[in-house]
Amino acid sequence: MDGYRRLNRKCILSMYIGHALSYLILIAVFALARIYAQEILDPYTEPALYVFMGVLAIVLVYVVVAPPVFYARYRYRITADRIDVRSGVLVLRHILVPIERVHQVEISRGPINSILGLAEVTITTAGGVATLNYLEVEEAERVAELLNSLVGRMLKERIPAIPAQIGSPGD
Repeated sequence: MDGYRRLNRKCILSMYIGHALSYLILIAVFALARIYAQEILDPYTEPALYVFMGVLAIVLVYVVVAPPVFYARYRYRITADRIDVRSGVLVLRHILVPIERVHQVEISRGPINSILGLAEVTITTAGGVATLNYLEVEEAERVAELLNSLVGRMLKERIPAIPAQIGSPGD
């Protein structure tokens, strides 16, 4: 895994489905606000609804544009000494996690990703969490095994072998 790795294109579908579900919830909130806001915002009902419709339009543009942009920008690399993740849609992030700081590696799969055969690897450190998103399940397993072996090897190099006990316990 010397070079940067890219995601499977199924991640775009997963993001579209997840964003669509969130957008449907937002539309439901809009519908409820339209029904009940008239009484609460009596003189400002119409301007508030236009603002909310503007927000819906902006979110819709993001829902449509974000998945391909995220896919194009997302890449990761794991070396013997660090995990390097580059991602972002509006805000570009570059996360570097030293292997020596890794405390826990977890693989998780939500319902949408389970259907699509995708998973995410969450790497916990003392300073926070880094996540490798939208990996194929087999790739997620390989990444977790690789990280565990790198951490184990680093620990073996740092902790000297326990010397054999001198004498018997009853001495």
